[in-house]
Amino acid sequence: MAQIKPFMAVRPVEELADRVAALPYDVYNRQEAKKEVQREPLSFLKIDRAETQFPDEVDTYDPCVYQKATELLKEMEKDGVYVSDHDKAYYIYRLTMNGRAQTGIVACASVDDYLENVIKKHENTREEKEQDRIRHVDTLSAQTGPIFLAYRSKEEINQVVASVMEQEAPLYDFTAVDGISHTVWKISAQDQVKRIQDTFASIDDIYIADGHHRAASAVKVGLKRRQEHPGYDGTEEFNYFLSVLFPDDQLMIMDYNRVVRDLNGLTTEDFLKKTEEIFHVSVLGENAQSPQHKGQFTMYLEGQWYLLEASEAMLTESDAVKSLDVSLLQEYLLEPVLGIHDPRTDDRIDFVGGIRGLEELEKRTQTDMKVAFAMYPTSIAELFAVADAGLLMPPKSTWFEPKLRSGLFIHEI
Repeated sequence: MAQIKPFMAVRPVEELADRVAALPYDVYNRQEAKKEVQREPLSFLKIDRAETQFPDEVDTYDPCVYQKATELLKEMEKDGVYVSDHDKAYYIYRLTMNGRAQTGIVACASVDDYLENVIKKHENTREEKEQDRIRHVDTLSAQTGPIFLAYRSKEEINQVVASVMEQEAPLYDFTAVDGISHTVWKISAQDQVKRIQDTFASIDDIYIADGHHRAASAVKVGLKRRQEHPGYDGTEEFNYFLSVLFPDDQLMIMDYNRVVRDLNGLTTEDFLKKTEEIFHVSVLGENAQSPQHKGQFTMYLEGQWYLLEASEAMLTESDAVKSLDVSLLQEYLLEPVLGIHDPRTDDRIDFVGGIRGLEELEKRTQTDMKVAFAMYPTSIAELFAVADAGLLMPPKSTWFEPKLRSGLFIHEI
């Protein structure tokens, strides 16, 4: 039984929403973030990454950085960039990329649901990555980057969403500089709010699609606030965290590809021979091709593309994690042949999101890497199966596009 509740949002005024909305904080390094904030001074990135307001010698995690983020948010509110809604509502958030739309519900999910595994995870988190967002949320007393959640589609929710989109004018409707269109509607009619809340209450499983570290950080701030307020009754806003929930049939997971620096001491001929002992290998030539189904990989080496196909024995693996394509490649080729024993820590391997295309794999092999592997995307059903089994995916198994924008919705705690 999931507690997915409406909330009073702090959000940008309509005419500035396109300038404020920013990609997630963690898609940029420090210099890229600084350049983006210089390009668009109203970008919410200046709050998400307030180190952009300081000289490079100031540490990214200095307390003054988080204090600066708080000052900047208050300044934007004072300047009329942000308004506060005074009624608890849900919001519809539609993102359109290359003509394909996915539509979710902006709401607040429960800290207790996270702790009790109603909200299921498929990745481990690292303490050092959590600490930054813990300090950010705690200092601002607000959550600014929504967690990307997924659930099995429910017709009751779909009907409300379709009705509002058809009958109501959107709050925002803009196309960002990267070509992604963002459209937002508000759901405030009490009968519709109740229908959505009651339907979510009938759902037993919600899944984190993307944003495990942000979710863990929001939960830890909530637990900290509980300690600071021992008389809490569960209704306080710190017991919930900002999320966008998408039905599973609208989500697209892109490939998350691999590049490796060397052939682990093997010659090209020896490496190809060992690969042929594991997979069925076909030469594709110079034209880049993506895998067409599960169990296929395409490999780029020395200016040539190859098709690698897993055997039937590999594909009959029943374990939810071991049966993933990323696991098959790791277990049968990357570890035993190329010596990549721990892809989390080995600096000989890197990961390239599918949004960059196959040309990025070719480019990497011509600069700092030797061989590239293009993957068939992990499916949302596979993600659900791993989470349902209480297991964890290998690193860099899923790449979700388009990315949710930060700064469009703020949840004050």
